Amino acid sequence: MSRKPRNKAAEKEYALSQIKGYFLEADKASLMDPAQADRLVALARKTSMKYQITIPGDLKRRFCRNCYRYLRPGVNSRVRTSPSGMGRVILSCLDCGSHMRHPYVREKKAKRA
Repeated sequence: MSRKPRNKAAEKEYALSQIKGYFLEADKASLMDPAQADRLVALARKTSMKYQITIPGDLKRRFCRNCYRYLRPGVNSRVRTSPSGMGRVILSCLDCGSHMRHPYVREKKAKRA
């Protein structure tokens, strides 16, 4: 790895690339070693807290907000759309049983257009 930059903007950019790298590695490791994938998620969270940056939305949905495990749909999580067209995706963690609800309004608007 390269050395850390010295100014704040470059540090945050470096940290964001580190976080994306951790999630990429977690995706690869999740099938062979789920504990390693969970460890990589913990490292990504730790990095985001240290540099005070938010984890991007597409990556936030890849781990459970309750037990911080890396989620693989069909393996340790369940993905459902809400009944009666409420416009939500319900993501259930099968390890701890928590539910996360995410809207999908943009997709519905694109379908109408």
